[in-house]
Amino acid sequence: MLKVFLFVLPFFAFSQNSSFLKPSDTLHKARINFVIATQTTLSATSILALDRLWYSDFERGRFKSVNDNSHWLQVDKAGHAFSAYQLSRLGANSLNWAGVSKNTQLIYGTGMAMGFLTAIEIMDGFSEEWGFSWGDMAANALGGGLYAGQELLWKEQRIALKFSFHQTQYASLRPETLGNGLSEEIFKDYNGQTYWLSFNLHSFFKESRLPKWLNVAFGYGAEGMLTAEEDDLLDGIISPERYRQFYLSLDVDLTKIKTNSHLLRTLFDVFNLIKMPFPALEINGKGVVKLHYIYF
Repeated sequence: MLKVFLFVLPFFAFSQNSSFLKPSDTLHKARINFVIATQTTLSATSILALDRLWYSDFERGRFKSVNDNSHWLQVDKAGHAFSAYQLSRLGANSLNWAGVSKNTQLIYGTGMAMGFLTAIEIMDGFSEEWGFSWGDMAANALGGGLYAGQELLWKEQRIALKFSFHQTQYASLRPETLGNGLSEEIFKDYNGQTYWLSFNLHSFFKESRLPKWLNVAFGYGAEGMLTAEEDDLLDGIISPERYRQFYLSLDVDLTKIKTNSHLLRTLFDVFNLIKMPFPALEINGKGVVKLHYIYF
């Protein structure tokens, strides 16, 4: 999942530039050419950089597939769905800026996301360290489908797939795997990652007086994971009990906050991928119910 996160980031940098100006009301060919050229360059550069910086450290061999569906209690699969959803949204929004029709936005956004993530999976398939994962591909399709399905059904995103992170005690036990310092741990420590389905209440109850920005969010995470599999052995380290975590919390849909500033709209659109800190109720796999006064 680290690989996906690292190379999704340049697309969000592009999103800040492209959505800074007001979207065109009509088809704008110069903007279309700019969007296609920029995102093609970013995609190619990201894949090449990934090949040099990530895969070059590991041996390569014949293409193979692996079944990693039980790894990390599926938190990594939630991360794949999140990446596919956000890339689909970004690709569509960039063409919206260029005045392209909704259907074309939808096809391009989800197509770009699936193409980019499939390329990464194929590279995994030729690596001795990993392998092509059908589970990852299914999670990618689920994330892209969440975006596309809502556009087809409601012509808006009523349910957003979001992310939050907090540092845990586990990274210090295996820093080479779970990260050393916040900048690495946010990508590598699955114990601290939480993925949320954030529902915009006003979108479902349009006649209500609920604030348009108010969301209710359902989160998923897990703890106690020092290795991908529970049965993996570590020299000199006793593995803690691993368990799933389910959360209920409030959230804010930043895109529903009214402003005439194109800069603020851009910032709100970009940072809407992050679940806002709020009190949260946790129910975990150990049968324990916890109330977090503020949960990240």
